[in-house]
Order: sequence, then C-alpha cells, then structure tokens
Amino acid sequence: MEKTNALRLLDNAGIPYRALEYSADDGRIDALSIAEKTGLPPDQCFKTLVTENPAHEHFVFVMPATTGLDLKKAARASGSKSIAMILQKTLLPLTGYIHGGCSPVGMKKLFPTFIEETAQLYDEIGVSGGRIGLTLVLDPLKLAEFLNAQFADLAKSSE
Repeated sequence: MEKTNALRLLDNAGIPYRALEYSADDGRIDALSIAEKTGLPPDQCFKTLVTENPAHEHFVFVMPATTGLDLKKAARASGSKSIAMILQKTLLPLTGYIHGGCSPVGMKKLFPTFIEETAQLYDEIGVSGGRIGLTLVLDPLKLAEFLNAQFADLAKSSE
C-alpha cells in the first residue's frame, strides 16, 4: 500500500492505526458506503467536512456517517458568527485532498478542528486515509490530541 501524507504523519508521531482499503469502483465514496465496505459500524465511520466563516477563516469538522453537521452548532463551536461548507472546487487547493479522500490528518495547513463528541464513546473511529479507497482506524482521543482538536456537540438534531 502506498503511504499517504496522513499515514506518514501518524507513523512519525508514533500513533497506532489500522489502514483499511476498499474498492471505489462503484463510485460510492460517501461515509455510509465506506462503513459498509470496511465493516465499520456507521456511527464509527467519520467524514471530514471543511467550512469557512465570513472572515474567510477555515475550520474542519469530523462527523459520523450517520449524521449531518449542524451549521449553527459548528459556528458556535468555532466562535464564528456563521459558517458554511466550502465549495468543492476549493477543497484540493486549500487542503491538498480531493472530495472523498479528505483526511483530517495531513492537510496543507492545520486548521482548527472539531470532532463530534460522540467519537469519545468509541475506542476507535475511522477517518479518511488521504485518498479515495483508504480509511484509517484509530483512537479518537489520540486523533484529537494529534490535531489539537476539540470535541463538541455538532450533530444535527434527529427530530
């Protein structure tokens, strides 16, 4: 397996992880599909979302496959007046990653990062490994420490 920037950084930091490869030939690269393909429970398979506030500051949110990001909660967590998803075409130049392969580890710049608080319920969660077809499974507490991330209530209410 070819090492991605995310894998190299975790190796260098001595953070243990498991790398799971999956086929993306069917075009299904959403977090729920990845959970199904890797055998991870959907609540433990997380997606990486990149946002921007009106001051053009960027924030990263790591969310379970089973829930959406509540933009009001995200704004509150980041100390922003409001927050919006970035345009897909700006993802690669901003982070160095493409849609479907965006890892919270190893972006071009370390942006303020927030992880949905339910991640703390698990010994391990899955996040993108930095390319389509690769998931990293690791301890969410070690991930948060490595990224200097905060846990926060970010999920959309299910009512």
